[in-house]
Amino acid sequence: MAAVDPITFSVLWGGLLSAAAEMGVTLSRTAYSAAVREGLDYSTALFDADGNMVAQGDYSPGHLGSMAFTVRKVLETYPKEHLQPGDAILLNDSGIGSGHLPDFFMISPIHVADELIGFAVNCAHHVDVGGSGAGSQVIEGIIENYQEGIRFLPTRCYVQGAPVEDIFRVIAANVRQPEKVIGDLRAQVNANMTGARRLVSLAETHGLATLRAAMGEIIRQSEEQMRAAIRTIPDGVYSFTDHMDDVGPGTEPVVAKVTVTVADGTIAVDWTGSGPQREAGLNSYLHYTYAYTIAAVKSVTLPTAPQNEGVIRTITITAPEGTFFNPRYPAPSGGRATISHRIYETVLGALAQAVPDRVMAANSHFFNPNLGGTDPATGRAFVCYELVIGGIGGRPYKDGEEALASPWNAANIPVEIQEAANPILVERFELMADSAGPGRFRGGMGLRRDIRLLADGVRFFNLGDRSLFQPYGLAGGHGGRLAETWLNPGTAAARALHSKGSYRLAEGDLISWRTAGAGGYGDPLARDVALVVRDVVNGYVSVAAAERDYGVVLDPATLKVDVAATRRRRQAAVPQPATAD
Repeated sequence: MAAVDPITFSVLWGGLLSAAAEMGVTLSRTAYSAAVREGLDYSTALFDADGNMVAQGDYSPGHLGSMAFTVRKVLETYPKEHLQPGDAILLNDSGIGSGHLPDFFMISPIHVADELIGFAVNCAHHVDVGGSGAGSQVIEGIIENYQEGIRFLPTRCYVQGAPVEDIFRVIAANVRQPEKVIGDLRAQVNANMTGARRLVSLAETHGLATLRAAMGEIIRQSEEQMRAAIRTIPDGVYSFTDHMDDVGPGTEPVVAKVTVTVADGTIAVDWTGSGPQREAGLNSYLHYTYAYTIAAVKSVTLPTAPQNEGVIRTITITAPEGTFFNPRYPAPSGGRATISHRIYETVLGALAQAVPDRVMAANSHFFNPNLGGTDPATGRAFVCYELVIGGIGGRPYKDGEEALASPWNAANIPVEIQEAANPILVERFELMADSAGPGRFRGGMGLRRDIRLLADGVRFFNLGDRSLFQPYGLAGGHGGRLAETWLNPGTAAARALHSKGSYRLAEGDLISWRTAGAGGYGDPLARDVALVVRDVVNGYVSVAAAERDYGVVLDPATLKVDVAATRRRRQAAVPQPATAD
């Protein structure tokens, strides 16, 4: 293999990362749906000719972590010697892809003078792929994957640059919003064309042999750096157990148990002891379990380094077949997005025992509901894909942030976009006081979003969690407030809705989502008094909660600190050492 001088190597690595990021920009700017365009529910990456991930855009770990395994599966169906310039292969199979049918992968081979040099790959969440309910993420009443929508094993959808129109006609005939789904699929092809142009340009500028050598060196150095980072974690065996609330109304919680073994530059993560697979649209296929397990490990080792094959090689992940985190096909999994936090946070809970200074408390979680029906203004079907994202957990050195996605890089969809595209009116979108988990560094606050329906006969499929099990705090920090969903709050007809329930609603009904608050980090009584006062002034913490949770006594009228009362309150709350008789 040709040696690459350090300057050229740096230029090529930067060029590959820039190309992957530019693919994402192309995808978001040419997409039709709010899920991709505003929700940022997509990912992009470049691979070498052997199917090894080399460079990624900074997008969803759920896509990127599974993508590394997906490309190899595709090459089993389409060996690389049978692929031609301009081909594109799509798939959305839950077991091969990222765990549920709405995520379509698009894989495009890249050639220079008819010689394969790599692959441009992306994954995007589609607003609907058919199945029993709008948005294709229904939990209740789903017992097998066949109910969840149209399913594609690896299928060539472009041949030498020309679309295979029969495939797109089949897709259009099986989804509720064909113009958005087909438009987003075309955008995915556009994104890969961008990546292909950039990779070909790098090959032509620096030489194909140099590019290939640099790709190999990127993977080698990444693995070397990852193993060195793992060696900074004390060797040992660390276990943690958390729970998902349930898999729908009237069902039992899901046990999430993990054992992390750190030894000599490697990490083995074992999900043995977790619950069995469930008859509901909520299971985590192994590639999805891989994805967020890798994301958690990487966040405490090389958080700012790009992910690629070298990083992945250092992590071994196992889960017994037939369990929630490695179900047997045809287990349903449409709502698997809500599992992402639990995978990530269960692994972090274990690693917190080894490196507490690198781990944040549990996040707020989020809601990812879908609503569908007929828009009275157009007479056409609508699918409203929502994202309601709360805050991130408190950290060893800093408060959590508000309304910020973690561990994935999605975003709350702007009010104006939702109202323009769907028969709804957003009446409230605000942070909730006293929702954050108290701590020396408090968690991010919970988020409330209320929408009123402007159409009748709307099907509402809720998707959330943390209504029964709090986002945990760390190092003495407290858990955040539990999540809730309400129908018509503040009226005589108000009722609580289940976080994973399915409902039929009428025009004028109001849905109110309230995410959990994120967990706090460290003893709340050690929080800087000035920070508590700031939170009270900003409306994040009430006067009563300042005293109850932080031991800070304020004058309700002036918000001035009663220094003596605060000292007494904090001292009284701290356990005193025993004295000898």
